[in-house]
Amino acid sequence: MSSHVVVIATDLRRTTIKVSPGTYLVDVLDEACKKLKLSSDKYLIKHKQKHVDLSIPFRTSGLIPGARLELVQKANTPSAIQIALQIPEPEAKEIPGGRLIRKFPSDLALWKVLRQFESGEASGGKNINITARAIAVTNGSGSGQLYYEMPVLNVMGRELSTFDDFQKTFSQLGHNSGNVLIRLAFRKTDQTLSEAMEQISNLFREPQVQEAAESERNNVPSQRQQKEHAVAADTTTELQPFSSQDEPRSILTLEEPSNPQDAAPINGPRSPSHENRYQPVNVFLAPGSDVPAAARAPAEDDADFIPTIAHAQLHQARLQRSARNTRLLSDEEIEQKEAAEQARIASIKSVLVKVRFPDNTSSDWQIGPEDTGAFLYEAVRHVMAHCDQPFRLLLPGNKAAIRDEDSPSNRLIKEYKFSGRVLVSLVWDEVVSVDVRRQPFLKPHIAQQGLEIKIPEISMTPTSETADEVTPQFTPRSRSEGIGDGGSKKIPKWFKFGKK
Repeated sequence: MSSHVVVIATDLRRTTIKVSPGTYLVDVLDEACKKLKLSSDKYLIKHKQKHVDLSIPFRTSGLIPGARLELVQKANTPSAIQIALQIPEPEAKEIPGGRLIRKFPSDLALWKVLRQFESGEASGGKNINITARAIAVTNGSGSGQLYYEMPVLNVMGRELSTFDDFQKTFSQLGHNSGNVLIRLAFRKTDQTLSEAMEQISNLFREPQVQEAAESERNNVPSQRQQKEHAVAADTTTELQPFSSQDEPRSILTLEEPSNPQDAAPINGPRSPSHENRYQPVNVFLAPGSDVPAAARAPAEDDADFIPTIAHAQLHQARLQRSARNTRLLSDEEIEQKEAAEQARIASIKSVLVKVRFPDNTSSDWQIGPEDTGAFLYEAVRHVMAHCDQPFRLLLPGNKAAIRDEDSPSNRLIKEYKFSGRVLVSLVWDEVVSVDVRRQPFLKPHIAQQGLEIKIPEISMTPTSETADEVTPQFTPRSRSEGIGDGGSKKIPKWFKFGKK
């Protein structure tokens, strides 16, 4: 049994859409926008001043046949929705509850969501193969072929199992807010794995990759011309006759220069400036007491440890700020933020890195934009007594270790976001013996350069005016104050004896 609804646009144009009980309301929106020549990505549907859930069919929407629906413009900023991906067996055994949950913007395509889930960023570091699965089919002769397994998504009762469906966003499926459950399954296809991968690379290619491919395609003729010119030049040089006058010239060029001081050694030792790069800027000795200096400082007043009204107001303001809903950044704002961050990192010329050693000694090194994690490891080995023992350099906060690699992708300032002054902790590896751990960490001649850390004394005695402002005085009321007219305590009425 079919019926119809009336869709009214913002300019009061209207159109009639035929619907059946199983017609999804998002399909009603698409068909209405197609008839009215509007973009369905920019509009929502309202009925009696209430938003209509576009992800449900007409049967469960509560709309009557002939209902009047209004088109309203959608906000430019995409909203956040929480996606729960139900993983099938046997992969679900490794995941708590068998579900991966994460928030995504509503304008993100289904394929990108699957890629996010299988990359490990949204699955707690566990890589799950979703988009590149295959099953082997063998023949009687023993040879086989890998056939692609297509992911099948059941999004709130709606099945999506083609590459065209995976290009749709959650907003195009009618999900603009709330929670969405996706049940994942796999289905064998007649398409080989290589053909499927080629089709995926063509359909879901990133814009930057497409631009790079077009530029390479445009550069192919120019590269061919350069190769042809190079081949022509080689043939002309080979066809030139050999003359005896050229031989003395080649011999003269190979002779040593007349002045030996002008000649630089090819395989000589490294310059002293290269070795000085590993020298620390400052070396600090371990503190003489086991008690921290902050704990040994005498407290002048117990009121210093009592929170003031200003502290309570600041704490309350932070709680209110964290409880307030904030919108997600748009793609343009995210790009601007990343560009500003890259510009900030590019403007950093030097960073002072303090490495704290296991015996509480420390050293400072000045690093530049080109220095990598391998340089910091080599600088530490330059000052440590047992330079052959393995160790790790940990960052504060997340306890992530700096990699001992000399590559452009392991630069300290660009990769680890170093800026200003950075503290790095050195931790011995588990294979290091106890005897080595108990011995002094620094070499003797490096330890002789050590300085004691001097903590400046700061006077914490406030003036009388500031003391009154920081800690306001409160005078407690006496229990007899304000009770009755004369200030004496009276007996309540319920305690009096009644007349008999």
